[in-house]
Amino acid sequence: MTKKDNLALTTIYEISKVLSSTLDLQKTLRNVVNILATHLDMRRVMLSLEDEEGVLRVVAATGLSSQEMGSAVFRLGEGVSGEIMRSGSPIVIPDVSKEPRFLNRSGSRDLSDGSVVAFIAVPVKAGREVIGVLSCDREIGNGEISFQRDVHFLAMVANLVGQTARLHRNVVVERNELMQEKFRLQKELQSRYKLDNVIGQSKAMQQVFSEVMQAAPSRSTILLRGESGTGKEVIARSIHYSSPRKDKPFIRVNCAALTETILESELFGHEKGAFTGATQERKGRFEMAHGGTLFLDEIGDISPSFQTKLLRVLQEREFERVGGNKPIKVDVRLVAATNRNLEQAVANGEFRADLYYRLNVVMIFLPPLRERREDIPLLVEYFLEKFNRENSRKMSILPEAMKVMMNCTWPGNVRELENCVERTATMTNGKAIREFDLPCQQNKCLSMTLQPPGMGRAIPIMTADSMYLDSMHHAHAPAAHDMHHASAHVAHGVDTHADYYDTAVKSVAPPQATTERERLVQAMEQCGWVQAKAARLLGLSARQLGYALQKYNIEVKKF
Repeated sequence: MTKKDNLALTTIYEISKVLSSTLDLQKTLRNVVNILATHLDMRRVMLSLEDEEGVLRVVAATGLSSQEMGSAVFRLGEGVSGEIMRSGSPIVIPDVSKEPRFLNRSGSRDLSDGSVVAFIAVPVKAGREVIGVLSCDREIGNGEISFQRDVHFLAMVANLVGQTARLHRNVVVERNELMQEKFRLQKELQSRYKLDNVIGQSKAMQQVFSEVMQAAPSRSTILLRGESGTGKEVIARSIHYSSPRKDKPFIRVNCAALTETILESELFGHEKGAFTGATQERKGRFEMAHGGTLFLDEIGDISPSFQTKLLRVLQEREFERVGGNKPIKVDVRLVAATNRNLEQAVANGEFRADLYYRLNVVMIFLPPLRERREDIPLLVEYFLEKFNRENSRKMSILPEAMKVMMNCTWPGNVRELENCVERTATMTNGKAIREFDLPCQQNKCLSMTLQPPGMGRAIPIMTADSMYLDSMHHAHAPAAHDMHHASAHVAHGVDTHADYYDTAVKSVAPPQATTERERLVQAMEQCGWVQAKAARLLGLSARQLGYALQKYNIEVKKF
């Protein structure tokens, strides 16, 4: 085997490795032409492929600028490359200056010095289809050049390139088909599990949508469970309008807002003269909801005596008006909602077990907002759009402000989020809500006091004064007194940085931190190791925080 044969074999090996190394076709083809130019001393190696419009364009080349590559464009039968695309046969031009078909559209060849340049080009095929052209220049000097050897070698390389290009195109086509199928299935899923006026793309809300769509067509009683503000009434309306009863009335009653006497009259109605002020006959909500849906909100707050009356209606689907003795039958679909622990209420004797079983036929749990954080940006944009529409504003929200909202645990859930967006948008002077425009960043958000134990809400940013007032409101008199005492020492010029720091950290740090150092580290981690934020969080000045970090030998992390 000659030295040239060894070099050709090594080149083929290197090219085969490159072609199988990545699915990035553009990068692969660039590496192929670079190997050809380096190993075989070929000039202006060009690889052109046919695009979707049937035009031959250079996709990889050596010895050409980007502008020259963009100029080398050929159509079928045009120039030497176009002729190869049409015929599918290789072409060798010993001297390009004497060949009229050679158009030199790239303008990269300067033949004014009288040098002789040969042009060798072979088709790139995928099966029997010609998809491109691989070409190179050979400068003719005193040495002998074997065009047949070059054609044979380039044909092998072109064959490998064609197979790779076909594989790549098949992968792209299959990927596009999979993406289209995925998009179609997502749209189908969203259309199937989507409720009007209910926003939620999280897995938890998709489960709620699925259960609603499954239960809505039936006549079964539905009990909606979840914290206050999770949107139980909105879901109840969606159940009604997704059911065969959608053309009939949807009647809502808040059981917690009415006394037992008024609630009985509201639900069952009353006869004329039934009580003082009953000057005429009045239909109750059960009658008004005939054929439709009756939504009883806060069902867990009704009195034990009224629970007995409601149980009979659910069992018999008939009742008597207040002051009347005529049974009235109704066809009503009942949807009830509560944020109470009914099981505990039954165990404590506060709620009738038989009524509980009548209500808890189909139970749907609405997750709190902190368990579906991916829905927060959608809700914020929805409420902000609503605010802009109602107030003729063009308010937007910046990413850093959205990040703060994403990190909040929202004990008031969607209702609290809506109020926060409206309040912030109203009080913001500019056209964009920034991080410090949010009430929680100005010590004006008091909803943290509503947080259930163990929820893990982020530590609020508080100043020394606000911590003092907050501790007074929550009967933490010793801590408040210590902080106030430390502030007084500072006012009198006493250096109490360490004492002041210890008191502040103990007042606001999470309970899981047991030492002052751990409390300090937790505060720094919560603020992303930004000392200014951590200082505000702990109610310290930047100087006091720096002293504390130095005291406990805590290294500040850099990001």
